[in-house]
Amino acid sequence: MAKKAADLKVPADVRENAKKGLRLREEHGYGGTEVGEEMAGRLAEGGEVSEEEVRHIAQYFPRHAHDNLDETEEKGKPSRGYIAWLLWGGDAGRAWSEAAVEALDRDG
Repeated sequence: MAKKAADLKVPADVRENAKKGLRLREEHGYGGTEVGEEMAGRLAEGGEVSEEEVRHIAQYFPRHAHDNLDETEEKGKPSRGYIAWLLWGGDAGRAWSEAAVEALDRDG
């Protein structure tokens, strides 16, 4: 069985999640950090990311899995954690980046 090479091309759902995170951050004035905002801009533009970038993305998710990822908090506004999660590509970003890192590590 052939090994699957690391896919460093940003998937469409990851791009869309990053764009949504940027819109929500702009609209509400909170959520994520400047680093997250920069990464979201990179993901939203699509194309391929570097090995270093995909590893950085994958490292975000385990550190923030405990954050408030519920879509809304009181008063119907999106939670800070939800916006930050989207900036890094959301659940799709986690799955894609972790699979890419796994392939990179395997192919070494």
